[in-house]
Amino acid sequence: MNYPDYRPRRMRRTEALRRMVRETRLSVDDFVYPLFCVPGTGVEKPIGSMPGQYNLSVDKATDMAARVHDLGVPSVILFGIPEKKDAVGSEAWKDTGVVQNAIRSIKKRCPDMVVMVDACFCEYTDHGHCGVLREGELDNDASLENLARTVVSYARAGGDVVAPSGMLDGFVGACRESLDEDGFEQVAVMAYSAKYASGYYGPFREAVESAPQHGDRRGYQMDPGNVAEALREVAMDVAEGADIVMVKPALAYLDVVRAVADEINMPIAAYNVSGEYAMIEAAAANGWIDKERVVMETLLGMRRAGADIIITYHAPYAAKLLQQRR
Repeated sequence: MNYPDYRPRRMRRTEALRRMVRETRLSVDDFVYPLFCVPGTGVEKPIGSMPGQYNLSVDKATDMAARVHDLGVPSVILFGIPEKKDAVGSEAWKDTGVVQNAIRSIKKRCPDMVVMVDACFCEYTDHGHCGVLREGELDNDASLENLARTVVSYARAGGDVVAPSGMLDGFVGACRESLDEDGFEQVAVMAYSAKYASGYYGPFREAVESAPQHGDRRGYQMDPGNVAEALREVAMDVAEGADIVMVKPALAYLDVVRAVADEINMPIAAYNVSGEYAMIEAAAANGWIDKERVVMETLLGMRRAGADIIITYHAPYAAKLLQQRR
């Protein structure tokens, strides 16, 4: 097998040959598209730091979901910006809340689309933290009680997958127990199992107006230096009943995705977060990169690292490119 008997370039000579021996493939089936839902009608407000993304009222979010569904994207994940915020985020479990209305509307328009719902309180609380505060600290167990109410509300509205994202201890078990008790055994839980305290979330916080009013989230989100801890977190969530585990962000944590994939035999999601999206869009707008190549290379890298599911704001763009390449 030494040169010149084996020449690896033989199988790179044409596009058809390269396709035949490609080890990792990207598919539209891999994608989940995030949508930001806001009160009102006819709202399509651009998000400044995320070109091409919008805050959408329920009617507009439903239209967008239908468009990406027509491109073959199988799923959306919903985030809500409520009409009013309070100390505990009570709008999150309101049955007529903006996310609940969006679930019902999207499922009516696209019955076979998988509707995931982010279950966190940072968008809903007036202090911007992911639950109930006691003397300036996040009260884990009191927050779990509210999380249980919230996921049942999403399931009642027709959500297929609930995604607790606050990195609360015991959050998967609380979701699973409350769903099962209320007869929603078939609703899946996608756990934000390894969610790091990251600088890549900046544009998202603009989109949902969720920046903490004081302090930060390092007390409950993971330290960026840790991998073994991520494996412990994932194992705990699996034991508590998670159906999908997630690593977030994706691009700076591909080693964590790989480590989880090697350790855990179940579906793994990677969240290609807002800061990753914004960097590509900004560089492309300045002509510094070839956007098409970089988007597809980035998403393929997440698949290669071991992600089965990629939550990405580039889902419609990548879906169109994959259609063109058929």
